[in-house]
Amino acid sequence: MAGRYGKKATEKIDKVMKEMKAGTLKSGKSGTKVTSRRQAIAIGLSEARAAGGKVPPPKKSSAKRVSSHGR
Repeated sequence: MAGRYGKKATEKIDKVMKEMKAGTLKSGKSGTKVTSRRQAIAIGLSEARAAGGKVPPPKKSSAKRVSSHGR
C-alpha cells in the first residue's frame, strides 16, 4: 500500500523539525520563532507542496464556517 506522503515531504519535515529544535525556524511574514510541533509540521508540508512533493491537499478549517443554526 502506498504511503500518504512522498520522500520529498519526509525530507522537508525532517529539515523543518531540526530547525525548530535548534530554535532557528521562523514563521511567515511576522518572523516569530516557531515553538509548536504541529505548526512546524504544517510549514514542512507547505514547503513540500511548493516543491512539488506528494502531499495531500490541506484540510479545510471548520472554524471559518458560519452556521445558520446559531441565530
